[in-house]
Amino acid sequence: MESDLRSIGELARDSGLGVSALRFYDGAGVLSPARVDPRTGYRWYGPGQLADARLLCRLRRVGLPLAGIRAVLGADPGSGVAHRVVDAHLRRLEDGLADARRELSLIRDLIDQRENPMTAAPTTAHDLTVPARELAEALDAVRFAVSGEPELPMLAGVLFDLDGGLLRLVATDRYRMALAELPVPGGRSAGASVAAIVPTALVDALRALLGSGGDQVRLALGDGLVRAETGGHRIEGAALDHDYPDYRSLVRLDPVHRVGVPAADLREAVESGATRTLPSGPHGTACEATVLAFDPDGRLTVAGEGAEPAPGGVRVAVNRDFLLDAVRAGGPEQLVLEVGGPIAPLAVRTEGRSGTFSILMPIRVPEAV
Repeated sequence: MESDLRSIGELARDSGLGVSALRFYDGAGVLSPARVDPRTGYRWYGPGQLADARLLCRLRRVGLPLAGIRAVLGADPGSGVAHRVVDAHLRRLEDGLADARRELSLIRDLIDQRENPMTAAPTTAHDLTVPARELAEALDAVRFAVSGEPELPMLAGVLFDLDGGLLRLVATDRYRMALAELPVPGGRSAGASVAAIVPTALVDALRALLGSGGDQVRLALGDGLVRAETGGHRIEGAALDHDYPDYRSLVRLDPVHRVGVPAADLREAVESGATRTLPSGPHGTACEATVLAFDPDGRLTVAGEGAEPAPGGVRVAVNRDFLLDAVRAGGPEQLVLEVGGPIAPLAVRTEGRSGTFSILMPIRVPEAV
């Protein structure tokens, strides 16, 4: 009966949708009125349509696309389709939030650099002596992650961060980070704290110098200069006059899954395994991604497209080339992979060297609706 119908204005008031929104969803075939007056064109809605209108209003508020709204409202009761659509949208929102958090973390780092520079120019140079072989291994573990983007000059090198008896080397291009550390014997550097960004060209020259046969290398950091001497040879150059991001906040990981795997086995699995072409980074540049599946029983596999994670397991996608770089940098030994979830960074560690590891930012895998 017409007395049971709601006018478009009444439905708008009771559902939270505007009149113009109801007209739009009628035209889109999502929520059509029960009756349209043939003379005036006025829309009337049945009693059962109020629940659909209220649901539509909330779906609209959380930004569900029109196709998703249509799928939810048109789903057969008990089929599970509506829940799958909503769950997929929630995962997209969570992934987007994770992307935003990573970008905001970098923004905070840039703000902190302006307000509290980490690598303010030191006033005194510090000398330290370390084994040449260990320094060479540390450089090999981080060199691949140095940024080549001209708009990020502070990342165009390796950070040498001396903190008392520990020298830490850090490199990052925002999408991956590599760290290596080596102890510094006591001496003039004991208790010292100094940091210098060694430019890429000088890093490569230093790595070549370490192959000259000397057992020990003497480094001098500070006063805007970097100097190295070993095997009767010496190089020096200017440190980058920039402030490096505070990397410490980015390496506090909370792994849920931890799997050990021989480096050679992982490299072979990644090189021969399936890949997906996915957008990566804020600019959406496409890359070949490897999807790693961590099973709750401690098994690690390269997942093919469409493969679902085992109950209690997790999948994480990363840039395939970056993963292979990290595997090679980890050396031929046993590796340990750690991840906290599908949108958490992946850590690639060399077993027995806790301070030397790589971090790869995850790539969002679009969910099929």
